[in-house]
Amino acid sequence: MLKHVDWRELVAANQRTIHEAGVPGVGASGLPGLGSLPGLADLPGRPGRATGAAPPGLVELPARPDGRRAFVHAPPGTDPARSAPLLLVLHGCTQSAADVAGAMGLSAVTDRVGWRIAYAQQGRGHNPRDCWNWFEPAHQARGTGEPAFLADVVAAVGERWTSGPVFLVGFSAGGAMAAVAAAAYPDLFAGLGVHSGLAFGAARSLPTALMAMRRGGPGVPAQAAAARRAMGDHARLMPTIALHGTRDAIVAARNGEQVVEQWRETNRLVDSRAGGGGLELVRGRRDEGRAFTRRRWHDAHGRPVAEHVAVDGMGHAWSGGTPGGSYADPRGPSAAEAIVRFFGDATG
Repeated sequence: MLKHVDWRELVAANQRTIHEAGVPGVGASGLPGLGSLPGLADLPGRPGRATGAAPPGLVELPARPDGRRAFVHAPPGTDPARSAPLLLVLHGCTQSAADVAGAMGLSAVTDRVGWRIAYAQQGRGHNPRDCWNWFEPAHQARGTGEPAFLADVVAAVGERWTSGPVFLVGFSAGGAMAAVAAAAYPDLFAGLGVHSGLAFGAARSLPTALMAMRRGGPGVPAQAAAARRAMGDHARLMPTIALHGTRDAIVAARNGEQVVEQWRETNRLVDSRAGGGGLELVRGRRDEGRAFTRRRWHDAHGRPVAEHVAVDGMGHAWSGGTPGGSYADPRGPSAAEAIVRFFGDATG
């Protein structure tokens, strides 16, 4: 019988993984950040900058010598000793934790369902535009660079709050890094969300990153196999949701499709019986807003294993975000609602 993601087993595995996670972050390799290139500094939306104080409503985790930071929001009045799912969120280029906390609407949704949420923040010394370095080999493996930092964040949250399953979500460059971290630490993360980002293995250098952003990655079968190799002995099924605007001029919409295609194939390499439950297709429209197409794949037992949401006419922005928020499009369907619902359905 097909083995599903068992979050109780995952929590136990997390405790073992935490002991491996204390690897110092690797600095930038000297390549310019994506945000330093012509045009990318002028992305649509309201980019922000990191500030010295913790954003309102967020608790900062202990400081790190490498300059990267992380903040946690817990539902008001909750008992830290009570086990609850954790959602780890990665911002895009030119953004900070405060920007995405204010723009995505995730905290309101996680409050309603009793989850905790952590926002990881890149350090300016590692990328001049605050991008995650998802395209550099030094940040594409377990136990090193930015994936290790994200594992550290999960460990630090666990020292103060009791966590159940841990899910990982990122926007743009943060989405690309989330895909990398999910492959590097499948024993730590119970599900992956990529919004306006790229699939695992889409690039291994700045030139190939720019090409992938325009056209998509080099090939789904090769990328799927690479993700399976990155998982190593920790391999497990990775439920994945990807959302993307059909008119994204920064990260081509083809990348969102490849995220789902790659992880569906990687899951089949982990377990040949993955999938097999059929496809659900929904076309809808947010009230007085954008139309969208949602495709959701199920396993033989009816649980979702992958979902792709294409938002008609939307550019490089978080769907259903706060009006005036950083890289947010309030006319789109709520990405926050879709992501939390998918993770709950996939592991509930």
